[in-house]
Amino acid sequence: MSDHDTSTAQPPIRGSFIQEEQAPWQGWWKWSGHDPFEDASGPFFVRRDENGIVTGFMPEAKNANGHGTVHGGALMTFADYTLFMIGGSDGDEVTGVTVTMNCEFVSAAAPGQLLTGRGECVRSGRSLIFVRGMIYSGEETVMSFSGTIKRTKGPSAH
Repeated sequence: MSDHDTSTAQPPIRGSFIQEEQAPWQGWWKWSGHDPFEDASGPFFVRRDENGIVTGFMPEAKNANGHGTVHGGALMTFADYTLFMIGGSDGDEVTGVTVTMNCEFVSAAAPGQLLTGRGECVRSGRSLIFVRGMIYSGEETVMSFSGTIKRTKGPSAH
């Protein structure tokens, strides 16, 4: 997917991840949990590079709206996945639920274009994690987002 793709033996976050071995996602990781909506919307991928956590999504025709661009709901679902990956970037996979999510749609994206997500964990406490980030198509910003995750016990609901 880029010149910086590298295959590593360890997932970018400790937890339930499966490494992709087939092109075009070779070297990326996929969360191995079960999330029917996310599974139908994605697949979504994650890896770590020299700049930290990066998520990836290649929207398809199924992700398009009536204008032929990627539906805002698909972008928000990818942003939510990215929220959790960034939220766990300093340690273990986050088990929790999204309690707030703010999104600003900056520009349109087309199906078939690689989308990536990056951001920062603003604060990670015992019960709440605050994250902000951006979704890109190449160098162009498609969406900015921020959100709060409430840690829970049991399986993650991301």
